[in-house]
Formats: sequence, structure tokens, C-alpha cells
Amino acid sequence: MKADLRGTGVRDVARVGPPRAGDRASLRRSNLSLVLRLLRDAGPRPRTQIAAETGLPKATITNLVAELMENGLVREGETERHGSVGRPSRTVELDGRTVCGIGVEINAAYLSLVALDLRGEIALRHRTPLDTRGTEPAAVLDRMAKVIAEARTTLRAQGTTPVAVTVAAPGVIETGSGVVSYAPNIGWQDVAVTEGLRARLGAGAPPVGLENDAKLGAIAEYLLAASAGIHDLIYVTGETGVGGGIISDGRLLQGSSGFAGEIGHMPLDPGGLPCVCGRIGCWETLVGLAALLRGAAPHDTVHDLSVDLEQRLTELRRRADAGDGAILAALERIADGLALGVALLADVLNPRAVVLGGYFTHFGDYLIDRVRAGFSTRVMAPDAGGCDIILSTLGFSAAARGGAHLALDRVYQDPSGTTASMPMGRTER
Repeated sequence: MKADLRGTGVRDVARVGPPRAGDRASLRRSNLSLVLRLLRDAGPRPRTQIAAETGLPKATITNLVAELMENGLVREGETERHGSVGRPSRTVELDGRTVCGIGVEINAAYLSLVALDLRGEIALRHRTPLDTRGTEPAAVLDRMAKVIAEARTTLRAQGTTPVAVTVAAPGVIETGSGVVSYAPNIGWQDVAVTEGLRARLGAGAPPVGLENDAKLGAIAEYLLAASAGIHDLIYVTGETGVGGGIISDGRLLQGSSGFAGEIGHMPLDPGGLPCVCGRIGCWETLVGLAALLRGAAPHDTVHDLSVDLEQRLTELRRRADAGDGAILAALERIADGLALGVALLADVLNPRAVVLGGYFTHFGDYLIDRVRAGFSTRVMAPDAGGCDIILSTLGFSAAARGGAHLALDRVYQDPSGTTASMPMGRTER
């Protein structure tokens, strides 16, 4: 099963339901969505150009743009002149500063929240250290609900209304029921995340959804990579565990039951260490954060989960820069393990790029050349099948950003219906 991303952002992974009956209201909803998506994907343009590119009559475009402006989703842009005659025309561009989507990531070491407005700009960002594995799931949901509630208050004070929340969680996810079925790195099994959050947030809270963290990270990375013409990529997130999100021809690969991407548990070292999943020698035992900490600083304060992860990684980076032999040797082993696993993925999927995210980005200059060298010698296709290994620019924010993008897709699905459900029927200005 594939969810269409190419040229449309995150449309079909939103899972907000099928289009409704083809009456006049449905047709208008579709046309509003069409215009809003065009402005998102192609940028500002005059009404006449919108009409030409959508095939809709100019009068219809005028009415649609007026409704989108009234809802605070678009605004007048710059003046443009086409040709040497005729009056200049004003462009129309995305506005949407009064609406946002919230993404919240549950990580083994922290909770992270990112709110993005309709233009994809950060409206709010927050991260708090948390030993998730050592905390009962109910207490984690309590903390998460508090973080979301505080974010809503802050955003409302800024004149911004959240339209939805998407939770990013590791492991096997049942998106339809909102349940984390199995997440060994945080010790969760059959945890009803969306139901628990809805109960804690209470009436009037925005809709809550759930998706795998690596898949959401892949969405965030793809929305950046697509501008460079990359429509086939694998996102590999390096955190306590290792997860993957696969984009094939601009589509997020879900698998027949939605479980595609559990790459961290490929058994690549049969004689290796036990994994939290119960097997031996999984890929994440070679390249996950635990492997780095174990090799670089086995008995050290960098293991303290009450300290923010980026602070701990910054300390390890400082030691690497100072020439700490244990850390440098551990990074070489990580690079070799990455090259091995990524080459296997490339042989099977032939991506245009593999994006390394999470903690890998903190040590990118120590890893990237060695990974690329090992990768190129292992891939069977000539010239590595045209695949490059690149470092994420999003770091640990990728999953939460992808969740925020997915939450915002409700606006693109139904521009007027989403804003009509907000207080006073319109976005706050």
C-alpha cells in the first residue's frame, strides 16, 4: 500500500477519511483544496494564472480566493505585470499564520513538540527530557497532555489555533485505532495513545492522530528533498533505536498492514549482542545510540536520561573533537555498521538518496565519508545505483515536524470546514 505524496505534500497519509458525496458543497470543497494546494506547491501567483493552471473559470477563482482570504488561509501578495500592456495584477499567496498543526514525538529520552503554521514555519517548539522507558505509559500520556495543553495556550495567545495533533511514536503502530502495539525501545505494548490523550485533553481539543516516528520523519525529509527533484529516498533515524521511512516515487511506503520500515531489527550480526526486541544482532545493536554510548563512554554521565539528549551529544562531540580515542573508534564502528545496512537497503529499494537523521547528524563529518566509502563497495548496482548518502538538516525535530505537516493536512483536505470548526467559526486574527 502506498500513500501519494508526490506534488501534493502529505495528502493521502492524512487518513482523515475519503471524499464525501459529489454534491455542490463537495465540489466547492474540492476546488478550495485545489487552489490552496496549488499555492502551497507552486508558490504565489495571480488569480488569472490560478485559473489557467486549475482549469477553473476566472469568476470561480475570484470567489474561491475571497473565501480562503476570509478564513485567513491566503492573502494578497506582490504586484506583477505580465507583458508590456495591461494593468498589473496582485498575486495570491499562502497566509495561514493563524492556524497550525502540532506534532509531538515520544522518544526514549524526551518528548518533543513542534507547531508549524500553514506556510511550514515554526510557530512553537519545545522539548523536555524524559526517561520514557522508566516511566509508566499513563504518566507519559499525562506529561504529553500537559505539554500539548500548554502549547495550545501559548499559541492561542499568539493568535494561532491548532487544527490537529499528530503523535509520533516508535515501533509498530496501529494508526486506525491509535494504538502503539509494540515499541520495545520504550517498553510499550498495546498502549492506546490517541484515546488516552483525548480523554486527558478534554472537550474542545483538536483531533489527535498517531503515526510511526520514522515515517513522519521521512515525510518531513521528503518535503525538503522533493524541491531538489528527489522522489525516492530512505530516511534512517538514529536514536535509541533505529527506524526507517521509505519514499518510493514520491509515495510513503506503508506495507500491506502499515508496518513497513522496521529496518532497525534486520539481523545483521548473528553472533552479536541481544536486542530489546528479543533477537540477536539487530542492526540497531550496531548503530543505535546505545551502541555509540556503550563504545564511547560505558560508565559516564552521558547515559543520564534526565539530561537533555542534545546536551549529552554535544559533550560527546566535544570529546571527539579533542581526540578521545574511545569515541573515535566507536564512531568508526558506527560508520561501518551504517554502510552495511544502508547498502542492503539500497540493493533492495534502489533509492536516489539515503538520509541519515537523529544523532547521526551530530557526528556527520566523522561518519559520512566512511559510510559513503563502505556503501559504494557493497552496493551491487554500478555507481551505487545513483544513490547518495546525505545528512539530515532537521536533526531530532524531523518526526515532530512530519507530525505537524500531517496535522496541517486537514486544512488542505477541507479548507473551510476545518476553520469553521474553530472558535467563532473563523481563525483568530
